[in-house]
Amino acid sequence: MTALPLPVVHDADSHVMETPDWYVPYADPGLRARLRPAYDLNRSEREELDRHQGLHADPAYRAEEGQQVWLRKNWRATGSLIAEDRSRALDLLGFASQLVFNTFTNKELVRVEHGDDVEYAYGLARAHNRAMVDFCSVDRRLLAVGYVPLVDFEQARATAAEAIGLGCKSLMIPSACPPGHSPSHVALDPVWAQAQEAQVPIVFHVGGGGRLLDPSYFENGLPPVPDFHGGDGNFRSVDYMAIPYPPMQTLATMIIDGVLDRFPELKVGVIEQGASWVPGWMRSMDSAATAFVRNEERLQRLSLKPSEFVRRQVRVTPYPHEDAGWIIDNAGDDVCLFSSDYPHVEGGRNPLGRFEASLAGVSEQAKQRFYCDNFADLMGPQLPGQG
Repeated sequence: MTALPLPVVHDADSHVMETPDWYVPYADPGLRARLRPAYDLNRSEREELDRHQGLHADPAYRAEEGQQVWLRKNWRATGSLIAEDRSRALDLLGFASQLVFNTFTNKELVRVEHGDDVEYAYGLARAHNRAMVDFCSVDRRLLAVGYVPLVDFEQARATAAEAIGLGCKSLMIPSACPPGHSPSHVALDPVWAQAQEAQVPIVFHVGGGGRLLDPSYFENGLPPVPDFHGGDGNFRSVDYMAIPYPPMQTLATMIIDGVLDRFPELKVGVIEQGASWVPGWMRSMDSAATAFVRNEERLQRLSLKPSEFVRRQVRVTPYPHEDAGWIIDNAGDDVCLFSSDYPHVEGGRNPLGRFEASLAGVSEQAKQRFYCDNFADLMGPQLPGQG
């Protein structure tokens, strides 16, 4: 296993493997009886979950954690289910901090935000945020990611305030456009203002963009294609190509409509959605600004080129299988962040080694920024030791 490449490495993407009803105890009392499970388990999956919950109490299983920390995935992994075990996992991994996201709940959060029960959507978000903060409360190195639906202006403001007050270290918003208005709508400025004042970043994460593709793309007259895990319910190569589309469009709209200009100290993270798209996206936004500036006052008012807002305020995590060195060369060394995706299968068994191979040609300064400094810039005083 590859050793840490620097004395201090921060992890911009990790997860709790929540159980289907994990947020129920954290919900407002009047909502608890109405809450749907975060996801469904069939009988064999439930048995597997129960078995792994038991294994984590087995001294023999725990004794092998040092050798298995990168090999055990999902429910098998140390600290994936049990908050009190997560500190031990972080010690074994060696990271100075981890942003912690949910695993399964994003799809449900986005689904209900696009439903017809706004109160339920915000109640679910509050329950999620309390659960995340509680899981991460065992160790200050664990940085809880809250969620703020954008469908209702006033409730978005109130939910952001509550999440920050609870101790969420970043605020996740959907990359899917909220119903009825743009994510750049000026009535959402109180959300960005609170995040900027508290120095809490806004983040996007895979799963927050709603349905990636029209399912007809898979009706090709050919045999079904297994997904990344060998099943049929997750990403395949064609789905993969669509992963960055929602954050590209949403963040471009926010930049062009002046959100990052109005809030110059607001930081934004784009997590687990790859980064090979970033250099071309930056150029495309600059091209759009040049082509349409004559007739669009919003472009005339921007104090920077769109790509310059990205370098100043946006940070993005490449996948381990991408050429991170190429991305840094073409986007700048102040944009990319290291992430492990612990404990998910997609993160692989040796993300550090894969990233090190792709960074072989970059400067030591660029590596320092990738593994440490860009994350410190994203998180500000939310990072342990920075406040």
